[in-house]
Amino acid sequence: MTNPRLEAAKDIAEEAGTLGMSFFKNISSLDIKSKGSQDLVSNADLEVETFVRDQISAQFPEDGIVGEEHENVPSKSGWTWVIDPIDGTANFVRGIPQWCVILACVQDDQSKIGVIYEPSTKEMFWGAAGEGAYLGNTKLKVAQTDGLDDGSVGVGMNGRTATHMAADLIAELSARGGIFFRNASGGLMLAYVAAGRLIGYTEPHMNAWDCLAGQLLIAEAGGRIEHQSAEAILESGGRVVAGSPDIFDELLSMSDVAYKA
Repeated sequence: MTNPRLEAAKDIAEEAGTLGMSFFKNISSLDIKSKGSQDLVSNADLEVETFVRDQISAQFPEDGIVGEEHENVPSKSGWTWVIDPIDGTANFVRGIPQWCVILACVQDDQSKIGVIYEPSTKEMFWGAAGEGAYLGNTKLKVAQTDGLDDGSVGVGMNGRTATHMAADLIAELSARGGIFFRNASGGLMLAYVAAGRLIGYTEPHMNAWDCLAGQLLIAEAGGRIEHQSAEAILESGGRVVAGSPDIFDELLSMSDVAYKA
C-alpha cells in the first residue's frame, strides 16, 4: 500500500535539498546570524524551511508542523511533520559538504516516517515504522560488531549541556579502544548508524527535528534506540543513544555516567 506522506516526504526533501544546494554554491552571499555558541542560522535555512512548510501545507493542510526556524503549526489530523531544513548549518556556511534535510512524521506519540537527504552526495535515507529503512532502494541494516573497539561511534555535542559531557564520553570510549566520529550533523550521523557506517551514536541532548527521523531509521534497520515519547521530544528535546544491538547496552551505560550534571 502506498504511503502518501512517505512519498511526499521523499519528494519534498529532495526538492528542498536542490534549493539548499543553490544557496550552498553561493555561500559568499549568505546572510549568516548567530543564535548562540556554535549555533548559526542563514537565510538559506529560513527559505528552505519556508519551502518545505508550503509544500506540506499544500498537500496535507490539516497536518501540524514543527520546525527549527519558524513557529509551530498545530495539528488537526493527528499527524505532525518535524523538519530541519539544513542540519549541519555550521558546515553549510563554511562550504563543508556535510549537511542534510531532515523530515519526520509523528502520530500517536510515535515517529512513523523518517527521511534524511544529503544533497552533496544525493543519498536519500528513508523509512517508515514497520516497513524497514532504506538508502535509495537498498535496505539498511546496522553494523555487526564485536565491541566498541570494532567501529566508530558518533558523538554529538551542543551548547545546551555541560561542556564536560562529550569530553567525558570520548575519554571513556577511547579507554575502551573505541574511536569517536563527528561531522557536525547529528542527523547525518544517525543515518550513518542506520546504514552500518557507524556502530553507534550518543549525545546528551538533541532537538526533535535533529533526531526523530534518524532514530526511526536505526530502529527499522535492526538497531536499538533509547525509547522516549515523541511528544516529549517535541516539547523539550532529549538525550539520544542509539546503535548496534552488540554495543548498545555498553554505550548506554557509558552515557549514563558521562552525562551526569
